[in-house]
Amino acid sequence: MRIDVSFLPAYAAAFMLVFARIGAMVMLMPTLGEVNIPVRIKLAIAVLLSMILLPLHRAAIHVDLQSLAPLAVQLVQEIFIGIVLGATARVTLSALQVAGAVIAQQLGLGFVTAIDPTQGQQGLLVGNFLTLLGVTVLFATDSHYLVIEALNQSYAIFAPGALMPSGDVADLAVRAFAGAFKIGIQLAAPFLVFGLVFNIGLGVLARLMPQMQVYFVGVPLSIIIGFLIFAGVLVVMMGVFLDYFGGVMHELAPR
Repeated sequence: MRIDVSFLPAYAAAFMLVFARIGAMVMLMPTLGEVNIPVRIKLAIAVLLSMILLPLHRAAIHVDLQSLAPLAVQLVQEIFIGIVLGATARVTLSALQVAGAVIAQQLGLGFVTAIDPTQGQQGLLVGNFLTLLGVTVLFATDSHYLVIEALNQSYAIFAPGALMPSGDVADLAVRAFAGAFKIGIQLAAPFLVFGLVFNIGLGVLARLMPQMQVYFVGVPLSIIIGFLIFAGVLVVMMGVFLDYFGGVMHELAPR
């Protein structure tokens, strides 16, 4: 009995192309691509997803083993597509850092920083808390499956071997950054209103009672009231963020 293994080189090349896109996206995507997740775990996730998605899209991947130059170009293109998709998903999570920065400034906590465990770098404490809470909520609501669905549907949007639509990629990046900043400001809107009203009130109080040390009264009072507002609107903030994240993922994975 003879076993035909002539298909293995082409199949291995197709697997590498799929792994290039998926690996690049897993490296950057929220929830699965955080820096505190071991590299071996992320590598295992990327390999597993590649093994699952390869049979689904093998027919769309055309590999020419006669020349390495087209294969290398296609590999670079797949990596770039994965980076674009992963970075778009990552930017959606940065909306919480934007909201945290605005909230911290309004509460007088703009100087309080700590290491962000999801990024491994310094960040404002409120923003770090919102980011960790956002990642937790994404896992708790199974929203990370939307990222995997977007990865699967990306083969319908960015066909393997097709010419990269640079205009669409640029438009996607601009809308992702603009949307993240917009949602971040909207999440922090109650604190912008609070900061404006509170500081106007302190200014009026300082004019009415010049002998009063307004700063020593205003800072702790601002923090206390701000945290009470934060506790009251936190659930709504996470709900708005989940809706925004789901909308971005559904835009990346149109049905």
